[in-house]
Amino acid sequence: MNLNINLKKSVFLMLALALGTLTSCEDEVGNGNGLTATNVDASFTVTPVTGAVNTYLLTAQPKGVILSKWNTGDGEYAGKMNETIVLPDAGTYTITHTAIGAGGATGKATQQLVVAKTDPLKGNLVQGGSFETPADQAKWSILNLSANGSAFWSFANKSATIHSPGGWAQEGIYQAIDVIKDKEYTIDMLVSCPSGSDETWFEVYAGTSAPVSGVEYKDNKVMGMSTWDGCAKDKFNGKLSTVGCVKNDVTKTVSNVVKFAQSGKVYLLIRSGGNTFTKDGITVTKIEFRGK
Repeated sequence: MNLNINLKKSVFLMLALALGTLTSCEDEVGNGNGLTATNVDASFTVTPVTGAVNTYLLTAQPKGVILSKWNTGDGEYAGKMNETIVLPDAGTYTITHTAIGAGGATGKATQQLVVAKTDPLKGNLVQGGSFETPADQAKWSILNLSANGSAFWSFANKSATIHSPGGWAQEGIYQAIDVIKDKEYTIDMLVSCPSGSDETWFEVYAGTSAPVSGVEYKDNKVMGMSTWDGCAKDKFNGKLSTVGCVKNDVTKTVSNVVKFAQSGKVYLLIRSGGNTFTKDGITVTKIEFRGK
């Protein structure tokens, strides 16, 4: 009998010690034991890359930083602590670095970067890509794909938004662009939506065939988002090249690079719709088509 009592006492003692240790650990985390950083230094330097036009190296200080996020004005993305960026257009840019330390603590730093001249080889071939004025908006043609007009594009706040009631209703916008044979180009744009969708697509094409009203465009898909491929299910905000997941028809990878077998006219076209489409619509701006 005494043996059983002693065994029970031993078990209770070990449980008490274990619970005490757990409580002690919790107290230490809350009292700054080093598991959670309290001051993350997000400072960084900006250095022009020698021999490259409008190309810059962003270098974050590494002490206490385990992850870097960058924003050059087109949405935040996860990058490297030594991040190379290209800014083809002249202008003043606000570069923001968010440094993430132990325990998810963050620090943030910004710098202004002035780009004096536009890169003549990488100028944007898209007209009205930011939809700022009625003249800009008029550069885009509507591809009518929704028989009753239930899916439509609207222009406001220097952007364009595709709306759809679902039920597979879709609509497109496009413009013609002149390209050079065998020259590589990159396509990109800023896309955003505060809520997710289901059975929905947002696709970008650069095809040689002219769009036809009522006919679903499928010529040379370059990039996009698709809930079947794993993106646009939740809210998003960033460059399509970063938040997109649709594979390029030519490369069979997620890539925004295109080139063409002949010089001449191609059609940059965005086609979007779905079965359970977000109530907020998908918004696009800063559309770019540039020489690589």
